Amino acid sequence: MPASTPALRPLPRSFYARDTQIVARELLGMYLVHIVDGVEQVGRIVETEAYLGEHDRAAHSSRGRTARTEAMFGPPGHAYVYMIYGIHYSMNVVTEREGHASGVLLRAIEPVRNIEGRCSGPGLLCRALGIDRRHYGHDLLSADLYISLPGRPERFTIVRRPRVGVHYAGVWARRLLRFYIKGNPHVSRR
Repeated sequence: MPASTPALRPLPRSFYARDTQIVARELLGMYLVHIVDGVEQVGRIVETEAYLGEHDRAAHSSRGRTARTEAMFGPPGHAYVYMIYGIHYSMNVVTEREGHASGVLLRAIEPVRNIEGRCSGPGLLCRALGIDRRHYGHDLLSADLYISLPGRPERFTIVRRPRVGVHYAGVWARRLLRFYIKGNPHVSRR
């Protein structure tokens, strides 16, 4: 990022309080920012997946409101961070209205500043940015973990594909709810 890039600021809550598929597409190209001990880590979001609420059989919220899924039922613009396979963390961004339990999984980022390691996949993304259970329910309008407009918008083509690893969800597994930037080398799967 050039030195002339404007200061990064959290997106407003109204950005997240919209249709999940729109948010999933519009998050592409945005910057995920995590500030740890004064160091600003920045990654460009290049791949997302939409989870559409309790009726979506691939969504964790389809099992109802539990201690694990409580954040998904909360207000938009918060993080739903959970462990997968008992070893990796993943981060969703809660969308739509409170109680709807929908969100967008951040699948991959392109490192922009102060990020070491691969970020192609939700577990690698969280590991590279130090995102873990401490960030469960975190308000993404805060000053230390948020999503921002990039310094200058770029044009790109968005590819739609079925989500990854949700074969158990029946017809929901075939829905085109995964979005990524065409040709970006940091996308987890083509």
